[in-house]
Amino acid sequence: MIHPTRTAVSVDTSPSTETSSTFKRRFMIRLVTVFIGGMFLDGYILGIIGPVTGLMRSDLQLDALSLGMIAAGPLVGIFVGSPLAGWATDKFGRKPMFLVDMGLFLLASAAQFFVTSGDGAVIQLVLIRFFMGVAIGGEYSIGGPLLSEFSPPKLRGRLLGLTLIAWYIGFMMAFIIGTLLHDAGTPWRLVLGTSTVLALVLFIARMGLPESPSWLITKGRHEEALAIARKYIESPQMHNSITEEIDLRVIQEAEAARNRTKIKSASFSMLFSKQYWRTTLFTSGFWFCAVTPYFAIATFADEVLHQFGFGGGWAGGVGLSALAAAGVVTTVLLIDRLGRRILTVPGQWLCAGILLVIGLWGDAPAIVVLALFLAFSFFNAGYTTMTQVYPAEVFPGHLRGIGMGFSAAFSRIGAALGTFALPWAISNIGMGASMVVAAAVALLGAILSQWLAPETKGRTLAEISADFSH
Repeated sequence: MIHPTRTAVSVDTSPSTETSSTFKRRFMIRLVTVFIGGMFLDGYILGIIGPVTGLMRSDLQLDALSLGMIAAGPLVGIFVGSPLAGWATDKFGRKPMFLVDMGLFLLASAAQFFVTSGDGAVIQLVLIRFFMGVAIGGEYSIGGPLLSEFSPPKLRGRLLGLTLIAWYIGFMMAFIIGTLLHDAGTPWRLVLGTSTVLALVLFIARMGLPESPSWLITKGRHEEALAIARKYIESPQMHNSITEEIDLRVIQEAEAARNRTKIKSASFSMLFSKQYWRTTLFTSGFWFCAVTPYFAIATFADEVLHQFGFGGGWAGGVGLSALAAAGVVTTVLLIDRLGRRILTVPGQWLCAGILLVIGLWGDAPAIVVLALFLAFSFFNAGYTTMTQVYPAEVFPGHLRGIGMGFSAAFSRIGAALGTFALPWAISNIGMGASMVVAAAVALLGAILSQWLAPETKGRTLAEISADFSH
């Protein structure tokens, strides 16, 4: 436990340095909105290509390999962009990188309007979609730490969890808008380029946002950090003097920074040091094990259910997606009441058991298999929400960006494995054995979380990182 002292930084308690609670609430609304908007844009960009795939294939004479490369471009970009942006945001600050990232979104989105026809079209689209993926990866590594460092402890989990809801809504809206525009005869370049409008709005909205006090403290700029904290951070205590809690949060970060060994520039090697390897193992391993089975099952939902005698687009695509969205909403509503650990660990054990039953019960009635898959989708999405919360909380300030970026990149390996390995597994080892393998992945995540998942509800970031990183 960290024990803050009033001598850690010089504190100006004059009333002139304080701003109204209304101002602070408006700032938090703005910050949450622009970050949630970024996650909405992430889902939108990944989803908008689906409705126009046929038009692109016909217009550009695309073969299966070319279409696959275009679709995979963002996934590769996320893998590259997450750790790169994480390193940059810990080195140069949250504020500049938050704007640079949206600028990349804006440029890449606008570039889709100008894709030429002919042999160079595929290369252009692959590069454009790759840079969009870099921006998406950056959104995880930059926005999450920034939002967590400004959020009140009692609301931090809920606000971070909202980002995943925004992603689902963005992906769904992309399908709806893309389909409507496609049916109206809109050229595919214009359909893809619709993301430019939102990117421009978010780029303008992010101008003028302050730097994170937590990041400033890791650079030794304590007075500047305290001034920003006093101006923008709302005190959770209901009394007239709001400076005490603000001072506490800032000074705790300062004390944590001084009690650590001398802080150097963030590097990937630091993630695997004696002090932080448990943090890195938990966040990256937990995220990997959460998304790997889901991406496999959700991507090939109709085929998977058909193998068990229950087909149909509603049951596969809509049913599993609807239950996943319900799981995220439920977790967001409960996270700051019940806590993180209780919404993380039991669900993983339950999902491992569900997948194991599906894999071993080969002659189960189709309706039972459907019910089990729907239950898996609900509970898996619930604890997957924590992938947006835990990495933004458990890493210390000087590693928060690069730590979240590495965890996001590692999780993309799981997403890719789940997506590309399942068809091969179904053909070579059978559906039942494939589900047993998926159960083993979920079980590994459950064991890891049972061992390492902390309870962070209501605690300051300094307290969390100090207890978890030792």
